[in-house]
Amino acid sequence: MTGPTDLVARSLETQARALFRDHLQKQARFLRDQLDAGKLDTADFAIGLEMEVYAAETGDAGHTLATIPADFFGVDERISKELGLHNAEINTDPVALRPGGFEHQSTATATGLDRGRAAIGDDKTLVTDAMWTIPPASGSDAYLSAHETRGGLTIAQHMRPNPRYYAIDNEVLRLTDGAVPLDVPGASRAFPSILFESLATSIQPHLQIPNVAAFPAYFNAAIRTLGPVLALATNSPFLPPDLYDEDVDPRDLLEQTPHELRIAVFEQSVNHSEHPKVRVPEDIETTADVIDRVVADDLYAPFLADWASGEADDDGFTDQFPEFEHKRGTYWRWVRAVIGGDPVSEAGDERSIRIEYRPLPTQPTVADNISLQALTAGLLVGLVDADHPLTALPWPDARESFYAAAEDGLEADLQWVAADGTQTGDRETIFAEVFDYARHGLSVQGFADSRIDELLDPIEARWTQQMTPSQWKVAAVQDRLAEGATLEAAIRDMQRAYVRRSRETDSFPEWLA
Repeated sequence: MTGPTDLVARSLETQARALFRDHLQKQARFLRDQLDAGKLDTADFAIGLEMEVYAAETGDAGHTLATIPADFFGVDERISKELGLHNAEINTDPVALRPGGFEHQSTATATGLDRGRAAIGDDKTLVTDAMWTIPPASGSDAYLSAHETRGGLTIAQHMRPNPRYYAIDNEVLRLTDGAVPLDVPGASRAFPSILFESLATSIQPHLQIPNVAAFPAYFNAAIRTLGPVLALATNSPFLPPDLYDEDVDPRDLLEQTPHELRIAVFEQSVNHSEHPKVRVPEDIETTADVIDRVVADDLYAPFLADWASGEADDDGFTDQFPEFEHKRGTYWRWVRAVIGGDPVSEAGDERSIRIEYRPLPTQPTVADNISLQALTAGLLVGLVDADHPLTALPWPDARESFYAAAEDGLEADLQWVAADGTQTGDRETIFAEVFDYARHGLSVQGFADSRIDELLDPIEARWTQQMTPSQWKVAAVQDRLAEGATLEAAIRDMQRAYVRRSRETDSFPEWLA
C-alpha cells in the first residue's frame, strides 16, 4: 500500500507534473464540451453552505485550543476534516433557492453542530468563530511549528494526516526555502509549515446558476459585492496574543489591526508562486473562462487519480475530471466557480455550475451564518435579475474595496455603481442598495416579505447599529486594557465572553441590546 509520504514525494516529481498536465488538458476539453452542449444548465438556483469551526477546551483552562480525534468524524456525514487537527467543517446538502430552503440550511447546520458538540465530549466544544486566539498550553508558535522530517519531507505534527495537505505544505516550503513568513500589524515571524493558515475559519455560501450562458453576469457581480458584504461580516481582528512581537504597543495594535486578519493569513500562507493563488479574480467574458483559468493557474502538489486506488473512478460526473477537480481545489480565488455537485430536488442533477463565495468569516451563531448566506444569494440574484449596472464598476475599484473592507470593516472606503449608473463611495447609498437588491433577489424566488425580513435582519442590524463582531471584539479588548489588563489577558477575556455569548444567544444583534 502506498503511504502518504510516498504520494507526496511522487507529487513533487517533474514526471508527475507532466502527466498531470496531460490529464488536465483532456478533462478541460471534456468540460468545455459539456458547457457547449448545455449539459450544465439546471432547472433553478440552488444554495449550499460550508461552515468551518474549531475545537476548544471547556474546563478550567478556559477555551484553549483543542485537537479533534480522528474517530470523531464518523458521528455525522455533514462533518468533514480540515487542515488542522483542531479544525472541522460542517456542510449542508444543496437545496433549491425557494421558500423553505433556508430552513433546511439552518436545520442541517445546527444539527451538525449539535451532534459534533455532543460527540466531542464534555471537556471540549466546537466554536463558531473566525480565528482562535487562546492557544493550547504549549503556546501558539510551538503548536503551529511542531514538525518532523520523513524522507526529506516536512510533516507538520498538528496538520490532519492527508497526502494532499502534506504535498501543498511541502510545495510552499520549497518555494519559501523552508520558512513561510507572516507579517501583519504587531507580528512578524516565519513558520516551518503553512499550518498557521489554520488560525482562520470561514463560511463559503454556494449559489448554483441555472443558466450557464448567464454565469459571467453573476460571477462579475459577485466580485463587486465582496467589499460591502465582507464589511458586514468582519470577525477576526486578533491573533493569539503570544504571536505578537514582544514590544508591541497594545493601543497601537488596536488602531492598526485589520478587522479581517483571515484575509492576510490565508494569502500569506500560500501565495508564494509567480502568480498569487489567493486573490480577487478578474472578470470573465465567457463561462468557459473559469475552466481555462484553472488550467493556467500555477500548479501546486499535483495528484493523479489512480495513485491511491490503482485505478481512476468513473461512477459520477466529477469522477470524469479528477485531475481538474484536484487543481480547482488549489485555485484559491476569493470567488471561484465549481462544476458538478450533488443532485438538487427540483433544481437539477449533478451536472451544474455554481459560485463559491469564499471571503466570509465564520459568524457567532447559526442564525448569523444563515443570514449572511441569504444576503449573498439574494444579492447576486437580485442584481442580475434587475439588470443593475454594478458591473460597470472598474475591476480595480472592486478589488480595492475588498481589501479596504478587510482593513477597516464598516468604515472602509468602498466603491459602488448605484442603480442610476453613477459611481459612488457613499456608504448609505451602498448598503441601502445591498439590502434592497438582496430583498429583490429573494422576492423573485418566491420568498414572502416577512420571511425575507427574518432572514436579513441579523445582518442588517449590524449596519443600522454600526457594529460587527470584529468591532465588538476590538471594543471588548479596549475596555479591558482601560481597566489595566495586559494585552494577553484582554484578548483571552474577550474570547471567553465571545464563546459564551455565541452559545447563549440566537444571533449577534442580541449582544448589542
